[in-house]
Amino acid sequence: MRSDAVKKGPERAPHRSLLKATGVRDEDMDKPFIAIANSYTDIVPGHVHLKEVGEYIAECVREAGGVPFVFNTIGIDDGIAMGHTGMKYSLPSRELIADCVESMVRAHCFDAMICVPNCDKIIPGMLMGAMRVNIPTIFVSGGPMEAGRISSGKSVDLVSVFEGVGARQVGAIDDRQFKEIEDKGCPTCGSCAGMFTANSMNCLCEALGMALPGNGTVLATNRERLRLYRKAAFQIMELLKKDIKPRDIASLEAFDNAMILDMAMGGSTNTLLHVLAIAHEAQVPYSMERINDLSKKTPNICKVAPSSKYHMEDVARAGGISTILWELIQGRPGLLKENCLTVTGESLGENIRKYAIRSPECTQEGRLLAEKGSIPTGRSRNDVIEILEQEIQKLRQARKEGGKAGEPQEETSARPPDFEPFDAFDVIRPVANAYSQEGGLAILYGNLAERGAVVKTAGVVPQMLVHSGPAVVFESQEDACKGILGGKVKPGNVVVIRNEGPKGGPGMQEMLSPTSYIKGMGLSDKCALVTDGRFSGGTAGACIGHVSPEAAAGGVIGLLKDGDIIEIDIPNHKLSVRLSDEEIAHRRDELAKAGGWKSRLPEELRRGWLGRYAAMATSADTGAVLKWE
Repeated sequence: MRSDAVKKGPERAPHRSLLKATGVRDEDMDKPFIAIANSYTDIVPGHVHLKEVGEYIAECVREAGGVPFVFNTIGIDDGIAMGHTGMKYSLPSRELIADCVESMVRAHCFDAMICVPNCDKIIPGMLMGAMRVNIPTIFVSGGPMEAGRISSGKSVDLVSVFEGVGARQVGAIDDRQFKEIEDKGCPTCGSCAGMFTANSMNCLCEALGMALPGNGTVLATNRERLRLYRKAAFQIMELLKKDIKPRDIASLEAFDNAMILDMAMGGSTNTLLHVLAIAHEAQVPYSMERINDLSKKTPNICKVAPSSKYHMEDVARAGGISTILWELIQGRPGLLKENCLTVTGESLGENIRKYAIRSPECTQEGRLLAEKGSIPTGRSRNDVIEILEQEIQKLRQARKEGGKAGEPQEETSARPPDFEPFDAFDVIRPVANAYSQEGGLAILYGNLAERGAVVKTAGVVPQMLVHSGPAVVFESQEDACKGILGGKVKPGNVVVIRNEGPKGGPGMQEMLSPTSYIKGMGLSDKCALVTDGRFSGGTAGACIGHVSPEAAAGGVIGLLKDGDIIEIDIPNHKLSVRLSDEEIAHRRDELAKAGGWKSRLPEELRRGWLGRYAAMATSADTGAVLKWE
C-alpha cells in the first residue's frame, strides 16, 4: 500500500505515534488510508451540509474496511463573489484547490481518495488534483438544490433573482414581487437548481466516468443522496483492490463523452474551460477544434434553466444523465464511446443500460434514483444535517457493537403537486425531436477570435443566431454593469466587455450580472454580448465568451472602438469585426506607441495571489491553465 511509506517499519515509529494521536489504532495500520477531500464551508449553499456529509462518508469508509482522513479545500461562492472584485478570485481558486489536493495526498501518502465537491471551481479543481496524483479516486457531490416556488406556482432559481434586478430597474415587477423572488430563489442547501456550471460539472463527472450514476441529479435534500454517499464509500475500496486510477478512466474518448453530454444538455460554457484544464492535467491532448467537431455531430436534446423552464429535479425525474446518454445511443449510434471504463468498474455503456429508465435493462436501483431521488422534499439545511447526524450515530453505534448499520432509509416523502403536466419526453427528448441537430455549445472563429470563442447556443433565441451591430465597448465588467443599468445599451448593439480574460482580469470574471441585466431589461433578443471573460452557467442569450487571444495577450478585442460593426454567425461558427487587416494593423501600432496593453489591477492586489496568477495564466483556448516554464 502507498500508505506503508508513513506507517510501516521501525523508522516510522514517530509517524505512527502522530497517527495514534488522531485516533488511529494499531489494527488500523494494516488497512488502507482513504483521503476524503471535502469542501465544507458556511458561505456556499452547495457546501453548507458537507461537514456532516464528510463525517457520514468517513463512517461508511470505516464500515467498508478503510481508515478515513477528512480534509477540506477552500470554496468560493461565485454568486456572492459576482459583480465586484471578489469574482477575480473565483477561477484562480481552481488552481489553489488542485494544489491543495495534490499537496495533501502526496504529503500523507494516501492509498485512495473520495472527492466531495459541489459548486463552482471546486469540482474542476479537485478533478485536476486527482489527475495529478493518480490514485484510485471517486467523486460524489453534495447534490443539486431544489428549485424555489413563488406564490404563482412558478419555479424560480438564483438566475431568476439576477434577472429580477433588471426587471425591477425597468418596472416590469414591483418591490413585493422582487422580494418574493429573492426569498424563494435559493430555498435550501445544494448546488443552484439550474444547469449552471456546478451542476453541469457534476453531471459531466458521470459521463467522464469519475462518478457513480445519479451523482449529477439526485437532490441534496433527498435521502437517496445518502445511499449514493454510502455506495461511493464502499466502491472506493473496490477501485483500490483493482487499482483503477483516474488516468485509467480519463482517456481521450472519455473526455469526448463528457463534452458530448455537455453539448446534448446545453451545459455551461465554463465546462469547456475546465475540461481543457482537466485533460491537460491528465496528460491528454485536447483542443477547442476537437470540441467544435463534436458539437457539429451532437444533437441538443435537453434544455434546463436558464435555457428552459426545467430544473435539475426535472432532469432527475425524467431519468437523469444515463437517460440523456441512452437517447444519444439510440439516435446517434457510435457517437458515444460506450467501452470507456468508469468508477463502477464497468463500462459507460453498461452503466447507461442499468440506469437509464428508458432502457429495457434498467435495474431497480436505476428506477429508484429517478422515482425517489428526484422528489423535492422541502427540507431545510438543518433538516438535512439532522438526518445525516442520525445516520452517523447509527453507524457509530453499530461499529461499537461490532455490527453493521446497513443501508440508510429510502426516501418516503410524497411528490408535491405539479404546477403543470410533467412530460419526461420533453425534458429529455429523443434525437428525432431534438431542439437542434447540433450541440448546445459552439466554437466561433474569425478575426475577432482567431483562437476561438464559445457560445451556449441552447440559450440563444432564433432571431439572434445571426446578428450584426455596432459595438458598445466597456473596459471592465463593473463599467458594463453601470452602462447597461444606465441606459447606454440600445437595441441592436453588441456589448463588448474586455480586459476580463485569465491574464487581463485577472481571473476571467463571470458575466452573470450584465447578462442578467440585459435579459431583465428586455434586451436579450435584441442585443449580443462579446467578452474575453466568461459567463456563469446561468447565462442565457447571444453571449459569446472566452474570446482568444484575450485583450491582454494582444487579441483584436483589445483594439475595438465604439461603433465598430461586430458580425455574429453562430450557425456558421463565425465571429468577426468589419475592419480591414490594414486598419487592425494600424490600431495595433497605435496601441504599441501608447505603451501597449496596461493592467488595471490595483497595486495592492498585484502584490498577492492575483499578481502571481496573472503572471502565469494562459488564455481560455488552453483552459486558462498556468505555465511557469
